[in-house]
Amino acid sequence: MARIGAHLHDGDPLPVATAIGVNAVQFFLGDPQDWKAPTMPGGRAPDQIRAEFAAADVVAYVHAPYLVNVASPNNRIRIPSRKILEQQLNAAASIGAAGLIVHGGHVTADTDPAEGYDSWRKAIERIERPLPMLIENTAGGDGAMARSLENIARLWEAVGAAGGDDVGFCLDTCHANSAGEDLVGIVDRIKAITGRIDLVHCNNSRDEFNSGRDRHANLTSGTIDPNVIVSVVQAAGAPIICETPDPATDVRWLRTQLAID
Repeated sequence: MARIGAHLHDGDPLPVATAIGVNAVQFFLGDPQDWKAPTMPGGRAPDQIRAEFAAADVVAYVHAPYLVNVASPNNRIRIPSRKILEQQLNAAASIGAAGLIVHGGHVTADTDPAEGYDSWRKAIERIERPLPMLIENTAGGDGAMARSLENIARLWEAVGAAGGDDVGFCLDTCHANSAGEDLVGIVDRIKAITGRIDLVHCNNSRDEFNSGRDRHANLTSGTIDPNVIVSVVQAAGAPIICETPDPATDVRWLRTQLAID
């Protein structure tokens, strides 16, 4: 069954996912802007949450907090990032999530990007992963680890050097467009680097190509040709999450375009 879903910010996402008729959902385990330990949706036990998602036939994806930056040259950011990332992986596994999505992170302007990639290598070597960790491409930043395809290739060299064969990739269409990557043919170019695309963040963009800005738009109202976005998700053949201002409407539109009942 094709999995098309939405990112939901509700504290208890499953009832909302069921109400809008999606069979996949992405959410945070707590506040994405702090370093606190993960919290369970609705305050329920992990086994109960796992059972409820299974009964509803909804696949869960968890997004790591935005503050996580394992590439940072600052110990006060890099080390807590590793800790919270491991906590998030374990918490996501406990509720039966299909994967944990984490941004590629960045180094500061005065730091050689090679240090950031080496920090990723160390993180992958040291952090246990009880479920797939999916690294997401990002929209901007000169020191970003996963902005351009060239950056992603360097990152995947680090992933390979660390034995991270289980590390996956999440392709965000808005981020790629804002990073100056042509979406036409991007699936083949990504797979030539990573060998895989495990999830697509299906978003249009409020900004122009190569803007470096991460501002999502609904699928039919942004600067990217909606038909190109449809072509990307068709080529990727992976589960889809809409992170748009009105994901319920976009899910319905996308199902129509993909001829999915």
